[in-house]
Amino acid sequence: MTAPSGSSLDALAAKAAAMLQLQDEMNARVDADWIARNREWYRALWIECAELMDHYGGWKWWKASQRDVEQVMLEIVDIWHFGLSMRITPERDFAAAGAQIAAEWSHPPASAGFLRDVEQLAATAVAQGQFAVGLIPVLLADIGRNFDDLYRAYLGKNVLNFFRQDHGYRDGSYVKQWSGREDNEHLVEVLAALDANATDFRANIYRALQDRYPATGV
Repeated sequence: MTAPSGSSLDALAAKAAAMLQLQDEMNARVDADWIARNREWYRALWIECAELMDHYGGWKWWKASQRDVEQVMLEIVDIWHFGLSMRITPERDFAAAGAQIAAEWSHPPASAGFLRDVEQLAATAVAQGQFAVGLIPVLLADIGRNFDDLYRAYLGKNVLNFFRQDHGYRDGSYVKQWSGREDNEHLVEVLAALDANATDFRANIYRALQDRYPATGV
């Protein structure tokens, strides 16, 4: 895995800072004083690791399993959400935190195999309450993805999370199954059809989700 050059490292840090700010906005949408509440983000992270392993497959020796790369990617994005939340301090110095994330990203550990790497990510969260950023590029490389893929998918999931909140996710009225499929599956299709470089990319995602969202849960 090649480490980013100086300029690309700066670009990575800038995108990481942008994602930290978006994550702060999303968390504040749920709890205005979310940092003071000191939520157990590490717990959410390691539980997502188990879901990630299920989508990756290959660990249940007693049954056949099929790898779903798109869902693997979305689970990594979910883990990234919680990991970002662990890196946001009361000072909200997104630039400094983004630079630290970029530095850790550029020095990933050697892979021990996808499933063991996921277990190490979970173990670091459980035992130390920390987010092992460097393991994320290792996991992405296994499925042929990179930081730009993560960034694009993160923006999409961030928009979906706002969409969920706008449509009753917290009070239980949100409909997660659309036409027999989960909203995450619709998001994958939406992202594939949109230009990630468009200035109104996030607005376009929201509009596309709105167009697909059913009036009833069928």
